[in-house]
Amino acid sequence: MAEEAGRRKRAAVVVLGDIGRSPRMQYHSLSLANQAGMEVDIVANGGSDPHLSLRENPSIHVHEMKSVQLSGISKISGALALLLKAGIQFIMLIWFLCVKIPRPDVFVVQNPPSVPTLAAVKLVSWLRGSKFIVDWHNFGYTLLGLSHGRSHIIVKIYFWIEKHFGRMADGAFCVTKAMQHELAQNWGIKATVLYDHSPEFFHPASLTEKHELFCRLGNSICSAMGSVDCISVEKEVEDENTTVLTSKIDGEISLKPNRPALVVSSTSWTPDEDFSILLEAALMYDRRVAATLGEEDSMDEGQLWIDIKNGKRFDYPRLLFIITGKGPDRKKYEERIQKLNLRRVAFRTMWLASEDYPLLLGSADLGVSLHTSSSGLDLPMKVVDMFGCGLPVCAASFSCIEELVKVNRNGLLFSTSSELADELLMLFKGFPEECDTLKPLKDGALSTGSSSKWSTEWETCALPLVNQVIG
Repeated sequence: MAEEAGRRKRAAVVVLGDIGRSPRMQYHSLSLANQAGMEVDIVANGGSDPHLSLRENPSIHVHEMKSVQLSGISKISGALALLLKAGIQFIMLIWFLCVKIPRPDVFVVQNPPSVPTLAAVKLVSWLRGSKFIVDWHNFGYTLLGLSHGRSHIIVKIYFWIEKHFGRMADGAFCVTKAMQHELAQNWGIKATVLYDHSPEFFHPASLTEKHELFCRLGNSICSAMGSVDCISVEKEVEDENTTVLTSKIDGEISLKPNRPALVVSSTSWTPDEDFSILLEAALMYDRRVAATLGEEDSMDEGQLWIDIKNGKRFDYPRLLFIITGKGPDRKKYEERIQKLNLRRVAFRTMWLASEDYPLLLGSADLGVSLHTSSSGLDLPMKVVDMFGCGLPVCAASFSCIEELVKVNRNGLLFSTSSELADELLMLFKGFPEECDTLKPLKDGALSTGSSSKWSTEWETCALPLVNQVIG
């Protein structure tokens, strides 16, 4: 009894996915270790490295499972592949949670995916005498419904499993008040709202951080995705003292007055984000600027780029879109980007180290979120991270987005590509010095991001529930 009383509490964080692409569960792990004083075992798929602060924390232990790929079977039968994959994942989870890790006091499980995660964790929590908390990011059955339709028998079975085992948990978090209401009214689940907030390493980047980041990213940024474009033309003057955005003269770093406006969007390249809206908006911005300046369709683009590179200023800047993320639709959209004929807009797609991603957000001028939510009840974590870096956002409009994005205070909403193009024109007119609409939004985003950080929100909302569940 004395040994049990003196034993340090232990938590297991379960993610049936890439832990490096699951920021909220990384933050849970850090908080369980640093704020709750627990030993933490993360059981997740490998793929991308988690943040350095997690990798270096002596109280956090990562156990990587192999991803299950059944592409050959899925070509024969999608339903059979889903069933086989779920069965294999169930066995892997049981093995890791029962054998590979010490007995935890509590499991904290990311949902979705719901199948087979919820059933496996419930079984193991019963076998090992542990508690079980579900962190509801969205609903798994609505995501499955994007590809199969809500009325499909597989989606209905998935919904039943998600609801049945979700109700068997000892506690629950969720990401919005709208989701909390849905869980209470229609699922019989009492959930604590734990809003996403960025951790302390999300902040506006200093001039030095910007310069060093773009020196590291120089080759990626100056290499066009297709033929030469308005950004890649600067490659021939690139050196260690000059980047697309910054210059270093006599040890002093400054932002270039003729730099492009940097727009960042993070995407999982999945069907719940219609990336074509951004491509169409970029094309509209390009054409509308040309029309506003009275440029002919037959004008020499090369001469325009030389003029810009040599310092000529226009009422509307070049736009550099950096799109970060991994996912199934990435290649399809990259092929579409390469076919666009744009004068003042360039796209770059990349996957950044977890330490560089906050620096990119902190260096940008605007963030774009295309997330629309399969359920309409979750909020995009990427927007939270953007606010943490003082980055205003143009976000796709859906039912509960206004819990996060306050129109004309920290961002704007759009429903169509034309609306997004209008917002880009309005925000960037006079860039970089005379952006009368962009500057107050930037102040509002900075205020939103600094008003509360993840550690504060977690200690206020999550820690009491964790303590209550484990007694």
